[in-house]
Amino acid sequence: MSSHVQKENKMGTMPVPKLLFQMSIPMMLSMLVQALYNVIDSIFVAQINENALTAVSLAFPLQNLMISIAVGTGVGVNALLSRSLGEKNMKAVQDTARNGLFLSVASFIVFALFSLIIIKPFLSFQTNDSQILEYGTTYLRIVTLLSAGVFMGIMLERLLQATGRTFYTMLSQGFGAIINIIFDPILIFGLLGFPRMGVAGAATATVLGQFCGMFLSLTLNIRYNKDININMKSFRPNRNIISGIYAVGVPSIIMQAIGSVMTFGMNKILIQFTSTATAVFGVYFKLNSFIFMPIFGLNNGMVPIVAYNYGARNKQRLMHTVKLSIITAVCVMMVGIALFMLIPGQLLGLFNASDEMLTIGIPALRIIALSFLFAGYCIVVGSVFQALGNGVYSLIVSVCRQLLVILPAAALLAKVGGLHAVWWAIPIAELASVTLSTFYFRRIYKETIIPLSE
Repeated sequence: MSSHVQKENKMGTMPVPKLLFQMSIPMMLSMLVQALYNVIDSIFVAQINENALTAVSLAFPLQNLMISIAVGTGVGVNALLSRSLGEKNMKAVQDTARNGLFLSVASFIVFALFSLIIIKPFLSFQTNDSQILEYGTTYLRIVTLLSAGVFMGIMLERLLQATGRTFYTMLSQGFGAIINIIFDPILIFGLLGFPRMGVAGAATATVLGQFCGMFLSLTLNIRYNKDININMKSFRPNRNIISGIYAVGVPSIIMQAIGSVMTFGMNKILIQFTSTATAVFGVYFKLNSFIFMPIFGLNNGMVPIVAYNYGARNKQRLMHTVKLSIITAVCVMMVGIALFMLIPGQLLGLFNASDEMLTIGIPALRIIALSFLFAGYCIVVGSVFQALGNGVYSLIVSVCRQLLVILPAAALLAKVGGLHAVWWAIPIAELASVTLSTFYFRRIYKETIIPLSE
């Protein structure tokens, strides 16, 4: 029996709970390792001084934009490739994979050139502190100009995910994160005979981890991903396939890039009070990755199953997968609420928090945690939209949540109630998100899912 037929049977016949968790648990574990890296990276940077932590927080929106482009393109490839597998169109599978790799290289080149122009004005618009500017410029130049590892690595991981080989994705992501964690203290503080590089060391360790993960992912695709042949010999870009990738991918890119705009806007609002408030917001993003990353891992396992069974017109398996994913995501979020409510001081203490950071951060984390009540549901439903080719719904929800609600609410609350009130903008925005997500999910259920059984 061929590996392709085995894949079909697995995606189309294996009991949904077993299939979902077999696909998702490796991804959830690898995402937890990624979250661990994010936190440890900032913990080490915070040991330099609070300005270094603030600089990395201010750099985050541009760094996140880069990752948004890589992940969004990968989402488009993943959905198109999984659907082609469900339709048993193997030529489309191969063409989609090769065009995806081409787009990842092209995206790296464009973004690296773009970053040369934008880094200094981007940081200067947020702060005029010379030390923060120096740290931020150094960090961003390294992670953007050497970003081939993240663009190629994410695409190669998506190819493994789309064919159900999420265990290998866990290996490549975990390997890259562990390399990063090992080299963070070595390069930042100059251990084992290496020079003391400070913030530049944190950026270099990040890039080194990305390249190591990319090379392992490439090796795993070549050796074990028999559904896909990524030999680029005689390759020519296919306009129709690229259009299909971006039909799903562009809304995802914009949706995630909106997060960069939101973070940039929040940083501008918060730094008017004190740079420590910006550092708190940056720490929140690192901490919430422990809660959100497992759900993103769950989504990465869910999307190929939903897309495959959509292609195979199996409504029952599709909906079973969606319901189980929502229940799992809500349970994970409950753990997050408990942590943020019960031990916010200890969480902030991981980042060498000053008394001022604790005073600002403890109530901030408790207020923000209220948004977790609905966030898990919204994240899963947004990925269902993408898997079914309706990424524009996810985009609309994201625009409303992060631009039309969070930023205006934060600006208004800052004027009316001061710094403490600003944090309430995040739970308020999540209420808008859950309302819109439910509205669009009911629509897509009636228009797209119900007809599958006819």
